[in-house]
Amino acid sequence: MRKTTKIVYYLLTVSIVLAACKGMTKTQKGAIIGTTGGAAVGAVIGRASGNTALGTIIGAAVGGTAGVLIGKKMDKQAEEIKKQVPNAKVERVGEGINIEFESKVLFDYDQSGLKTEAKTSLNEFVTILKKFPDTNIEIQGHTDNKGSDAYNDALSQRRANAVMVYLIDRGIANSRMNPRAMGENHPKYTNETEEGRAQNRRVEFLITANEKMKSDAKKEAGSGQ
Repeated sequence: MRKTTKIVYYLLTVSIVLAACKGMTKTQKGAIIGTTGGAAVGAVIGRASGNTALGTIIGAAVGGTAGVLIGKKMDKQAEEIKKQVPNAKVERVGEGINIEFESKVLFDYDQSGLKTEAKTSLNEFVTILKKFPDTNIEIQGHTDNKGSDAYNDALSQRRANAVMVYLIDRGIANSRMNPRAMGENHPKYTNETEEGRAQNRRVEFLITANEKMKSDAKKEAGSGQ
C-alpha cells in the first residue's frame, strides 16, 4: 500500500512538473524539476517516457537558483557543440545536455572499432569538453532489436567503451566518464523499418554538472550574484 502511494505521488509530481514546464526556457525547467525531487522524479520520467537520457539528466539536477546558473553554462556549451561538432544531434534538457550520434557515423555495421571519419567529430567534441571541464559524461551505447539481448548488450558496451577510450587518449579524464550498455532496451525510433533500426544503433552522451560545478553554482546563488 505504501509503495503504491509513493508511485502515485511521483506520477502526480511528474504530471505537475511537466504541466508547469510548458512555455518555459530550458534553464527555468531545470530549476523547477530540480526542486521537485531530483533523482526520484528523473527516474520516474525516464521510465514513463522511455527516455533514459531525460531521466538521468533530470535525476542529476540541483534545482533552484543554482540550477538556473548551471543551465546557463549548459546553454553555452550546447551552442558550441551544435556549431562545432558535425553529425551530432544536440538537445538541452533541464540542467544537462543530450548529444546523439548515429552509430553509422562512428562505427561500421555490427562493429565496435571507430571509423576513421568518426574521429573528426569526436576530436571537435573533445575540444569543447576540455573548455568545460566541470561536467560528468555518461556514454550510452544503443542497438536495434536484431540479435539476442546478450549480444546487443555486449556490442553496445564495446561501443561505449571504444568511445571512452578514444576520449581518454585525447586528454579527457577517465573520472569524468561512465560507459553504459543500453542494448536494444531503449529505442528512440521504430524497429519496424531499416531506417528506424539504423537510427536506434546510436551512441548518446549525457552531460551533467559535476560536484565542483554544483558547489560553485550554490555558492554563487547564495551570494546573490
